[in-house]
Amino acid sequence: MARPKQHPSPLLRPLPTLPPRAWAAGLLAALGACGGSDDPPAPPPPSPSATLSCDDSMKTAFKPDANTRVILAKAFRQGDALALADTPATPAPAKASQDMCLVKMVVGPGNAGTAGAPSTSPGIGLEVWLPTPANWNQRIRNLGGGGWAGGSQASATQIGNAGAAATAALGYAVGTTDTGHAIAGNGSFAMKEDGTINSALWGDFAERSLHELAVKTKALVEAYYGKPQQYAYWEGCSTGGRQGYKIAQEHPDDYDGYLNGAPAFNWTRFITNELYPQVAMQRDLGGPIAADKLRRVSAAAVSACDTVGGQHLGFIADPGQCRYDPTRDASALCAGVAGNGVVGTSTDAACVSLAEARTINKIWYGQTADGSAPDPQADNASGTTLASRQLWWGLTRGTDLSGLAGSSGTPPVARPFTIATDMVALELQNPAYATSSFINATGNGADKWKDMSYADLANAYDRGIALQAAFGHINTDNPDLTQLRDGGGKVISYHGLADQLITPAGSLNYLSRVADKMGGIEAVQAFNRLYLVPGMGHCAGVGSVSGSAGPAATADTVPLPAANQFFDALVAWVEKGTQPGPLMLKSADASVSMPICVHPQKATYKGSGSATDGANYSCR
Repeated sequence: MARPKQHPSPLLRPLPTLPPRAWAAGLLAALGACGGSDDPPAPPPPSPSATLSCDDSMKTAFKPDANTRVILAKAFRQGDALALADTPATPAPAKASQDMCLVKMVVGPGNAGTAGAPSTSPGIGLEVWLPTPANWNQRIRNLGGGGWAGGSQASATQIGNAGAAATAALGYAVGTTDTGHAIAGNGSFAMKEDGTINSALWGDFAERSLHELAVKTKALVEAYYGKPQQYAYWEGCSTGGRQGYKIAQEHPDDYDGYLNGAPAFNWTRFITNELYPQVAMQRDLGGPIAADKLRRVSAAAVSACDTVGGQHLGFIADPGQCRYDPTRDASALCAGVAGNGVVGTSTDAACVSLAEARTINKIWYGQTADGSAPDPQADNASGTTLASRQLWWGLTRGTDLSGLAGSSGTPPVARPFTIATDMVALELQNPAYATSSFINATGNGADKWKDMSYADLANAYDRGIALQAAFGHINTDNPDLTQLRDGGGKVISYHGLADQLITPAGSLNYLSRVADKMGGIEAVQAFNRLYLVPGMGHCAGVGSVSGSAGPAATADTVPLPAANQFFDALVAWVEKGTQPGPLMLKSADASVSMPICVHPQKATYKGSGSATDGANYSCR
């Protein structure tokens, strides 16, 4: 059944701005009703095409609450450059493909402090793009952010998310938020100037900004169009996927449907784990493994595990079944190096030592408190629950490791993922552990992470869990979705099985916990369905390296979701009650196809026909 339409609370609905004659007519009608006149009440004024004007008058006309102020309302005509006063000339800004209105708001109170300090904020910045009344499809489609979010939504002279205008051109009212801080891609905002935890901005980042975006977008839509939306949707990936789940957990009536890709829930757990590859290489080897060696071993893993029907696909369809172990691969080990029962034969410059092979196995297994990793034949980190000494899961075999185990130059210099170093600095309340991009009045980042032992990183992991209340409960790992289910909300989530940043095991673990809480996986599928996409990287594109045998992993060989394929399935589920089932994916040139199934079913080869033809698979 389609979900009943949700409307904003009347307490949140601003009064429409009416011309003086309309107010006068209303006043006369009210006086007549009170006995002030014997004349019949005047008829209500006709509904205007837009009850607010897209200009400076909106700053006083739209005032949904005392904390919210409009800082800009600007009309763009089709063909106008999507630019404000401080928009750089290069690269050239995109142009509006339809007429629309941009409204920018700030929701206080923010966090007081020194002007220019990362932790100083006037409040939560919101941007809403409004199609013309004639073009509006009566739907809201709010978009999530990435990484630490941040942006220019609270600026009257810069646009925070011009890309949202392209979605608005399709007929949707589209809102985005800076989550309460202006600095994009940096965690410095979450530490006060004295080095302590900035709980106010953690709370804005983790949850408050998301609910405010929903409430204010709905109020603005009703005030601008003179009627509420019929349906409201959330769409986001990575941080945006976490944001979707946070709203679904805490404010499920904010949206009718949620599309949550590669969700960054389990925030402190998986992000602390993202530093583990660098710490493991630092402790075991004294520095990073060269990029060509990582690629060489990952390529061997792909070709060891990508065969279906006797044919190399060029990507691993089911990484959970892959137990490739470079310590047992003579062709990967350098000539003369004795591995686990083999002697290396490779003379390639990208061959690995036994110590390097063991460290790569650690990276695939994921963080442990002591840096240990079991034999992949016994445990390849494919479980949905953590093993006894495992703190979190590593990336799947065959996935490009350069994002988390990256380096640059010769000899290689470590290039850690800065969100992970930021997170460790915040957990330990010491900016020195971060890289130099982390700024604080008590001292900036100084790469102290390089000195961390396995136990030190495990302590940071534990601190992240202990500090959840101060961090706005950023982990977003509550498995109780009862209110979402009972309110009729729907969630489609998806995760690439070759995600280079957020291991898909986190999505599997969360769904299993929801199933345990809410009556089993079949009961959960009534409102939340998960798709796992082989070969896909973080949110989009190919995340697998190319194998040492078979086709290269490219957009023409790896079938990936088409634009809006997941979103269209969500809309059909919400508005028509059509339950999403298997989705057929195609490569860019349509030469390869494969279905993806609703988890826990998997695309299973039927046993005959081409392995690159999706018709030869079924969901089992």
